[in-house]
Amino acid sequence: EQLVESGGDLVHTGGSLTLSCTASGFTFADYTVGWFRQAPGGDREWISCIDTREDGTYYGDSVKGRFAITRHDANSTVYLQMNNLKPEDTATYSCAAGKFYCLPQVPKALFDYWGQGTQVTVAS
Repeated sequence: EQLVESGGDLVHTGGSLTLSCTASGFTFADYTVGWFRQAPGGDREWISCIDTREDGTYYGDSVKGRFAITRHDANSTVYLQMNNLKPEDTATYSCAAGKFYCLPQVPKALFDYWGQGTQVTVAS
């Protein structure tokens, strides 16, 4: 079982990026996928999740209105579209998968699989 993130890069304030999280080795369509981020010296912050329901998406307050999460089960991938990026969005972004319905601030312990992360740097 594996999750691989990609799409991280260096952008300037106000820029956009799309992160991808691609799964293998398990039935992706049955799983909720969450995105977390961790800045140097900071705690891992939950930012979004998407589950198997049509309206099953949630966002943290720090990214609501700027980020959008979608999933394409046919290619076992979840995307995180990030717009209007700010320097405080600089972090390593990781995805995780688990079998439950999304909730705001979903606990990290509920997730079964984790990716290694991709770096997003927003320069002012």
